[in-house]
Amino acid sequence: MAHVELSISDPTLAQLPGTLGLWALSVRAATEPCILISRHGLVVEASPGFGDLFAIEVAGLIDRRLINGVMRLLDFSARRGILPEREVEKIPPLLAARTGQMARGLMRVTVGESSATTVDAVSIPLHDRTALVGSLTFFSPVGS
Repeated sequence: MAHVELSISDPTLAQLPGTLGLWALSVRAATEPCILISRHGLVVEASPGFGDLFAIEVAGLIDRRLINGVMRLLDFSARRGILPEREVEKIPPLLAARTGQMARGLMRVTVGESSATTVDAVSIPLHDRTALVGSLTFFSPVGS
């Protein structure tokens, strides 16, 4: 009788729901700045490119809230004040994770100790069969 032994190299990915687990593997290997969040707004995975864009170590972002845990959102005024809570719900990653629709928009953010960066964010919702499980967002810096 044949003996088969299986192992999973990352036990945290084994615990993720199917769709998020599969996307987490892709995001982890991506050079493009992107982030995967759950429908509850928690970071599931961030790409090395995300870390490079915002000058932060991505391993410390996992399981933290995207807003006020990882990103701080700023308004587009000259003062660069904190984005009002009513506007936070409208940012592409959260909008896609909540509504199940694609979303795109400009965001001015700080991550960790980085200076404010303006990014174009494109988010797609992720479904596991019929259930909405999160979103995947790609970031592109705007301006210099």
